[in-house]
Amino acid sequence: MKHSLIVGFSFGLTSGIITTLGLMVGLHSGTHSKLVVIGGVLTIAIADAFSDALGIHISEESENKHSTKEIWESTIATFFSKFAFALTFIVPVLLFQLSTAIIVSVVWGLSLLGLFSFYIAKAQKVKPWKVVIEHLVIALIVIIITHYAGEWISSAFGC
Repeated sequence: MKHSLIVGFSFGLTSGIITTLGLMVGLHSGTHSKLVVIGGVLTIAIADAFSDALGIHISEESENKHSTKEIWESTIATFFSKFAFALTFIVPVLLFQLSTAIIVSVVWGLSLLGLFSFYIAKAQKVKPWKVVIEHLVIALIVIIITHYAGEWISSAFGC
């Protein structure tokens, strides 16, 4: 696969999983509202996908070593992978009660992240368990912090 597409896909997948899970967990613990969580996921899928795509675009331009075509390939790959992966988290929310949907989403997201991390490690010929654990620990830290942030906001502001 082309470097520009790998850059966009890997960034979009990772950001799509971690950002969406963090948002979902925080909104759930703060509001316990299915509508709010769905609205948050749709917002992330659209606004953050554009934001991340522009971020990759500018980052690739700033390296001053990629062609215009490569920069746009990374930009588009970032947008579509972030958008698509973020949207997958709506499915459990539509199918299950919200608390169950959050658990299913966390398992789904961590599984995807773990599989992709394993793939990356194998491609780099390094020990997969180190890469997988590193990436999953970071994701879990985000999930835990956003859970408690949502609870704090709910209790502090009476939501």
